[in-house]
Amino acid sequence: MPQSDPEFVRFDQRTAPLRETRNLKMASSAHAYVRGNTLKFYEWLDTTDSSKIPVGPPIWICGDCHVGNLGPIADTEGTINIQIRDLDQTVVGNPAHDLIRLGLSLATAARGSDLPGVTTARMIEQMVLGYEEALAVENPDLRSQRPECVAVVLKQAVGRTWQHLAKERLEDMKPTIPLGKKFWPLSPEEKAEIERIFATEEVRRLVTSLRSRKDTAAVEVLDAAYWMKGCSSLGRLRFAVLLGIGKNYRKNGGLCLIDIKEAAQAAAPRDAQAAMPRDNAQRVVEGARHLSPALGERMLAARFLNRGVVVRELMPQDLKLEIDSISREEAMKAAHYLAMVVGVAHARQMSAIDRPNGLRSSADIAPPASMRRTGCGQVSSS
Repeated sequence: MPQSDPEFVRFDQRTAPLRETRNLKMASSAHAYVRGNTLKFYEWLDTTDSSKIPVGPPIWICGDCHVGNLGPIADTEGTINIQIRDLDQTVVGNPAHDLIRLGLSLATAARGSDLPGVTTARMIEQMVLGYEEALAVENPDLRSQRPECVAVVLKQAVGRTWQHLAKERLEDMKPTIPLGKKFWPLSPEEKAEIERIFATEEVRRLVTSLRSRKDTAAVEVLDAAYWMKGCSSLGRLRFAVLLGIGKNYRKNGGLCLIDIKEAAQAAAPRDAQAAMPRDNAQRVVEGARHLSPALGERMLAARFLNRGVVVRELMPQDLKLEIDSISREEAMKAAHYLAMVVGVAHARQMSAIDRPNGLRSSADIAPPASMRRTGCGQVSSS
């Protein structure tokens, strides 16, 4: 595409600050680098001895199962549970990949907390035990296993309202999206496409079905902007859309914030024999419905300027876990509990025959051999 093309200019103006922000985030710590670089993780994993990687039945996996992609999720009835909250990388694949990704994330979090190497080893042991417990027990009691760091975030989620979401995401509670560092103007084509999407019956029914809204309520686009958010948004379409639902949306709590996110090709390896949707947005939604039903029922695959996108409402209760600093005792409990959460998501898809076997050679789960500590406290590939 020639550089004089307006589309190229707009894309370049967006990607430069995105790339700078992404690099700054990932350079902050080894934990942030590993968390924000899924492709590099699978490149590292590909260099290790494949015979040491456990093998489980092909099921829908998260594909990017680091700590930050787990957290409180509210369903359409307002019930909140800890589930997998980001499914961009979801594929039908080897469930061991989710455990290895989680283990690596926990290990780098432990390192950031200056915990000794023996603590990391015991965390991985607890992670495997928690996962096996989730497979072995029907409807395991996750509530009694919650560590303090998870209970605190869950308590915050329960008490959150639209006002909290508006102040956090939009910086004010006015029915507008403030343009600036995070939100950028739309092109005329993008504005028209957003109006088109929210005029469809399918999308209207999605947003009116949540939180006991009337299915016949009208949906009005109040404001929209391009959203500079997260490391993974680089080069992808990402929009925030503020909607008013019903005639008296200001008085009746009818304001809602919609996230439109482009679905890209997954870096996580898929099972060669698995049948999956070819459209990436449909793949993400299908994976979410299997792994995190509370989230999957709030999502919809759509087309935006001929690209696959996922449309979902952001709810105040949706938070991500942050375990950048953790004590030894909490590290043990967190590893066990989070592995149970992942195990429950996996077990939901496994047959009665597959579940008792779980992952073959699960004791071999460990970070890739090519990931080593360096003198500067970073993670590098050999």
